[in-house]
Amino acid sequence: MNVVNANSVVMKKLLVFTVVMFVFGFALVPFYEKICEVTGLNNLLQADTLVENPQVDTARWVTIELDANVRGLPWQFKPLQRSVSVHPGEMVQVMYEISNNSNREINGQAIPSYSPQLLAKHLKKLECFCFSKQVLKPNEVRQMPVQFMIESNLPADINTVTISYTFFELGTNNAAAMRDSGNRS
Repeated sequence: MNVVNANSVVMKKLLVFTVVMFVFGFALVPFYEKICEVTGLNNLLQADTLVENPQVDTARWVTIELDANVRGLPWQFKPLQRSVSVHPGEMVQVMYEISNNSNREINGQAIPSYSPQLLAKHLKKLECFCFSKQVLKPNEVRQMPVQFMIESNLPADINTVTISYTFFELGTNNAAAMRDSGNRS
């Protein structure tokens, strides 16, 4: 009888723990969305707002410098344009080219970083290869678009910004390096 009571107590504790973890999982969704909103990461949530209410500041120009890097990959990665000048609030599309110079298939993920850092609050991306992993076959060459807008409320003293992407190989060896780099953006 004592074993039955002990098993019953353990079962009740496990059930309570399971329910608490289930609720905790749902509570993380709004927390994660708020973190993404504050940091400007994966800002797909504002895509509808971009299309509905674009306010283009035609009196002002911002130069966007484009940068591309790879870390520990036999890939070549570059923007097809080094820079582009836009009006804040204007939708922009730029193209990047990536090529796998190896004889094996490789999975990679691009991590964005911005200069100045406050650009993350004002940069709204609709389409970006950085939203998902990229799988390149041996010797494959691919062009990938990035579609974005810099909000018209970008501080007036900022006339030049840099958008940089660094590709890391997805795998156990590079997971820590990718996390460390992601903390910069």
